[in-house]
Parts: sequence; C-alpha cells; structure tokens
Amino acid sequence: MNDGQISIIINYNSKLDNTRRYGTGLASIVSPMRNTDHDITQQQVEMIMTAFIKLSATEPDWKREKIIRGTYEPWKRLLAVIRKYQRIRATRGYRFYIPFLVLQHRFWSSVCGADIPLRTRLGGGLIMIHPNGIVIHPDSAIGDNCLIFQQVTIGAGKGSGLPVIGSHVDIGAGAKILGDVRIGNHAKIGANSVVLQDVPAGATAVGIPARIIRRNS
Repeated sequence: MNDGQISIIINYNSKLDNTRRYGTGLASIVSPMRNTDHDITQQQVEMIMTAFIKLSATEPDWKREKIIRGTYEPWKRLLAVIRKYQRIRATRGYRFYIPFLVLQHRFWSSVCGADIPLRTRLGGGLIMIHPNGIVIHPDSAIGDNCLIFQQVTIGAGKGSGLPVIGSHVDIGAGAKILGDVRIGNHAKIGANSVVLQDVPAGATAVGIPARIIRRNS
C-alpha cells in the first residue's frame, strides 16, 4: 500500500466514524475509494469493512445516544430515562428517584409514540431516529449498536419464547420480529418484513414471511 492509498484511508476515518454512529451503509465510503486515482484493491476495502464491522459488534458506541444540546431528538431522552432507571434498580441506590423516572418515561414515551418498557434489555449505542410506533416486548433482548426505524414490533408470536437481536442489526421501518427467533450480528431486516425464523449473522431478510436473500461471508 503506497502513501496515496494510506492517505485516502486516513481521510475516510471520519466518514467511518459517522457511519458507525448513525448506522448508514458503507457504500458511500467504498464507492468513492474505488473511483480514486489510486489503486485501492478489493482486499484492502474488505479489510477496512471488516475492521468497521468488528468494532461495531463488540463494543457499544455510546456516542450514538449522546444528547446534543439544541437538537430535538426525543428518542435519546427516552433511552436516557430507561438507562438511568435500570442503573438505579441494579445498584439499589436513590430509590426515591424511581417514581420521578417513571413519570419521565411515560412523558417521553408519549412524545415518541413508542412502547418500550423500563426493564427492556437494550444494548448500548441504540438508534431510533423515528421512534413513532416502535413496540418492544420487555423480555426480548436487543444487542449493541442496533438501528431501529419506525413502526417496528419486536415481541411474542406463536408458542413461547421471544426475539433475541444480535449486535449491529438494522431493522427497517414497519418490520415485525415475532416469537422465539434469533437475529445474528450485522443482519439486516427489510422494511415491512415479518420475521418468524432465525436470521444468520450478516444476512439480509425481506418479505412476508421473511426469507433470506443474501448471506455475507
């Protein structure tokens, strides 16, 4: 790899950081790299993508949930209340503060139009840009750095068991994930899909009922 190639990769670090923060795809990063005057090989692109994926699945990126003053992002306020409630319940400290947090939770739930109970297991770095209509069963589990769009339902289906969502999973608008299913890390669920069976890591599922249309190596 020559100096020009290294320079290009370094210049894209900030874009990679934004991609990891906001959950957008890598196409906007990889395509310009291939269109440069420098010869960026497929192997080098895959190395960058692999490094990005491993980072986003192993450690939560709490910057994604950071409340930025002057911005209207009610979903971050809702998540902050849930995080604070769970910390207090876990440490048994400041118990007198819990009723106030419950009221806050009800307020931000109404503002967001979302139904996410206080005891729901949510991994760090969760993004819900449009939280309207999101319903999550409290006994389901969401991994780190996931992206959930509006009108998504994650809950019970036929029989016992509830969904377990892996890390760095993107769930499109209107999708339903129901019953005892496992969604692997880095999977993508298409908009309006109804997922009733397991989705392997790195796979993309679409349709009603959802079917696997792509498996990443």
